[in-house]
Amino acid sequence: MPPNEFRLLGNAPLSNALFAPRFLITHLALPAGAALIISSLLMDGGGDFWVADHLYRLQGSRWALRDAWLTNNLLHRGGKNLSTLLAIVVAATCIWAWRKKRSNNCTAHLRWPLLYLFCAYVIAALTVSALKSFTNMDCPWNLVRYGGARVFVGLFETRPPGMPRGVCFPAGHASAGYAWVSLYFFTLMVRPAWRWMALAAGLMIGAIFGWTQQVRGAHFLSHDLWTLLICWVVALGLFMVWQRWFVGGSGDVHSSGFQA
Repeated sequence: MPPNEFRLLGNAPLSNALFAPRFLITHLALPAGAALIISSLLMDGGGDFWVADHLYRLQGSRWALRDAWLTNNLLHRGGKNLSTLLAIVVAATCIWAWRKKRSNNCTAHLRWPLLYLFCAYVIAALTVSALKSFTNMDCPWNLVRYGGARVFVGLFETRPPGMPRGVCFPAGHASAGYAWVSLYFFTLMVRPAWRWMALAAGLMIGAIFGWTQQVRGAHFLSHDLWTLLICWVVALGLFMVWQRWFVGGSGDVHSSGFQA
């Protein structure tokens, strides 16, 4: 086994440790279980309406921040552009790293992790975008309850004939932030000691983007929660594939004593 093969869970090779119960529980079962419980409280227990009602009333029973410069121009449009720019920087850095001679140890260990980071971002964003076109759910600002013209129709309910399609679930803009939770797995490959700071950065960006759309009336809280879960599962799944098929034994990953 090459000396630089990334190891997880003590001395177990990563290709084996990724499927160990402890790793799957902490990185998949617990996050997914928590998300499902919270989602049930929000979507079935009235939590979504409780949050949206308060935000709506705080703005004078209208979505006053819908077209505000701070929320619409800076945090919505500007935030999306910034996230796209960061993805372009990652792609450019990845190309630069791959073009360098393989003997260059300064960049060799970044090639696969950078490619992973870019792919995770793109796949997460595309997955959320694709789901929006199938779930057929409305934004709060579309609903009669919040000054719109449509009645609320749940995720698994049949929409009345003639009602326009909804394209608001899961939250698209939040995916531009939550897609960066893949930084957790990127740093896990490159510098594991930074993984919690990297995860916090992805969560913070996603939370800011998500909250921006909630105060504008574009999404319920559960929309953002599901976007976070989707982005996390995509990042985790791609990380497992990456380590199993592309990185394991290549010597391109930073050696680590990470404990899951």
